[in-house]
Amino acid sequence: MRKLAVSAIIIFIIIFAMPVKSISEENGYSAQSDIKVIPDEAIRLRILANSDSEEDQALKRKVRDEVNNAITEWVEHMTDIDEARKLIESRIPEINTIVNDVLEAENNQQDANVEYGKNVTFPAKLYGSYMYPPGEYEAVLITLGEGQGDNWWCVLFPPLCFLDFSNGASVAEAEEAETDEETQDEDKDEEEEAEVKFFLFEWFS
Repeated sequence: MRKLAVSAIIIFIIIFAMPVKSISEENGYSAQSDIKVIPDEAIRLRILANSDSEEDQALKRKVRDEVNNAITEWVEHMTDIDEARKLIESRIPEINTIVNDVLEAENNQQDANVEYGKNVTFPAKLYGSYMYPPGEYEAVLITLGEGQGDNWWCVLFPPLCFLDFSNGASVAEAEEAETDEETQDEDKDEEEEAEVKFFLFEWFS
C-alpha cells in the first residue's frame, strides 16, 4: 500500500512537471511575437560609417551625437509632422556643416554626404519584441566616406532617438537565436524525463 501511494505521488509529479504549451503558443502567438512598428508618419536618421574599423565606427558615433543633439533641440516641442519635415529639410546645410566640423575636429579626411528624402533604404531589424520591417522610409541619410560600414539609426520625429535601434538584431539573427533556445529547452526536457525514468527504475528495483 505504501509503495502504491508513493507511486501515485511520483506519477502526479511527472504529469505536472511536463512542459505545457498555452493555446496562444500552439497557434503561433506569444508575448515575444507582438509586432509593433514605428508610426507611418515618422522621420528617421541613418548614418553609414565608412567601414567597420574601430576608428570609423567611433567617428560615426561622434557624428551621431552631434547631429542628434542638434536635431533633437529643433523638433523638441513640435507635434506636427509637416512642420518637422519643413524645418529639417531647410536645415540640411546646417547638418552638413555639423558633420564636417566633426570630421575636421578629428583630423579625418573622409568625404561626407547628407541628404533628405522619402526613399532611404532601411534593413529589417528586431529590437526586443518590436519588429521594424525593411523598406524605403523618409529620413536624413548621412554617408561617411565609402559608407560600407555598420549603420546607426533612430527616429527623429516623433523623437525616439533615446532608443538605439541599431543594437537590435537582424531578423535572421533573431530566428537563429530562437531556434537555439528551443533546442536547448527540448534537450533540457529530455534530460529531466530521463532522470525521472531512471529514478523510477531504481526505486521499483
